[in-house]
Amino acid sequence: MAKFLIVEARFYDHLNDMLIDGATDALKAAGHEYETITVPGALEIPGAISLAIDSGQFGGFVAIGVVIRGETYHFEIVAGESARGIMALTMDGAAIGNGIITTENEEQALARADKTRKNKGGEAAQAAIAMFELSQRFTPA
Repeated sequence: MAKFLIVEARFYDHLNDMLIDGATDALKAAGHEYETITVPGALEIPGAISLAIDSGQFGGFVAIGVVIRGETYHFEIVAGESARGIMALTMDGAAIGNGIITTENEEQALARADKTRKNKGGEAAQAAIAMFELSQRFTPA
């Protein structure tokens, strides 16, 4: 059993609630503990995970957020840079499941957030668990 940190960029409350519900269900089903923190936006998720890694308190991390395309280029920056930051931490050995959904509209976001449909929160938690288990396999005793 490990403790996981869910790092949530809370912007669309109803969508985030669905993603968190899926993630926590998956973590509980696997017998893991978790804690949830909220950051201002998706761009802050990698930084928060980096700080939490340094604390040594968590075996893995679940990134949760929703980025819906708007009228400006900001969507591309937020989507790309948050993913890049998470990938950099993953390449350094962090067990992270990326549940930041990026969509064209709210309808697509609803389909991905709803745990009875695509359940991207649950999938992100399962990915974090899988990467944690893999890290345990390759960590010298």
